[in-house]
Amino acid sequence: MFTRLAGALLRAIMIGFTMCIPALMLPHTNVDTAQIIALVAFFGAALTFFEYASVYPGLVEFRDAPPFNRIRFSALFLMILLMSAAIEAQYEPSTFNLLIEVLGETISRTLDMPYSPVRLFLLALPEYSSPAHIETVRTAVGISYFITIITLVYFVISMRLRNWPVGKGTFNVWVNLPTFDPTAGGDVVERLRRDSWFNVALGFLLPFFVPAGIKLISMNFSVITLENPHALIWTVTAWAFLPVSLFMRGIAMGRVATMIEAKRRAQEGAGFAPA
Repeated sequence: MFTRLAGALLRAIMIGFTMCIPALMLPHTNVDTAQIIALVAFFGAALTFFEYASVYPGLVEFRDAPPFNRIRFSALFLMILLMSAAIEAQYEPSTFNLLIEVLGETISRTLDMPYSPVRLFLLALPEYSSPAHIETVRTAVGISYFITIITLVYFVISMRLRNWPVGKGTFNVWVNLPTFDPTAGGDVVERLRRDSWFNVALGFLLPFFVPAGIKLISMNFSVITLENPHALIWTVTAWAFLPVSLFMRGIAMGRVATMIEAKRRAQEGAGFAPA
């Protein structure tokens, strides 16, 4: 019990600290922005603590199937930290900040090709955006998109090498997929694979649809410039983190479906009825 509470508290602190990184690193953060970030960080930390402190499942999927959520958190942490450092280089050009800025510019220019998500995001900016602002946005988008690619590659390799999710024990569908009801009707394997393909497809399309949505909002409602550093960081983080989470969820659900199907075949070969 103590170990569970200590682990939940550590995770809550890490989530809260990650959400506060832009406010801690970027200068000229006004009081209202700091209060909003502190409130969001508190709720995020509280949700994480109660989720991992509870024995019963809640909302977090693959809670007891590491390193799924650890990889997702690492991606989120790196996105926020590196984008904050690249933007902070414009105000406080330390060695670390300048290094991240130069690497981010190099990566972003490599990924900025016709019809790429990076190019589409830049096209969503207003036409009167300054070259300096466009370069800042390109760097932030390039960093976050590069991290999503590395995250997916690492997750797939880790899944194969560790025989995830059963490499270190049994896999409980009820605990790790609390929003998936295996008794809702239909074959479990087919439903898992259908949900898997839906998440993968949505994760692939979102980086293209979000810039189109930003452009549509700017044309019909209010112009979105992303000139505020906090707005830029959190918008780009949502643009990159949500698709990679959907990709990972889809891949994981496909893996679970394959695992259940293999278990059924083993039971049928041993003379038992399929589960």
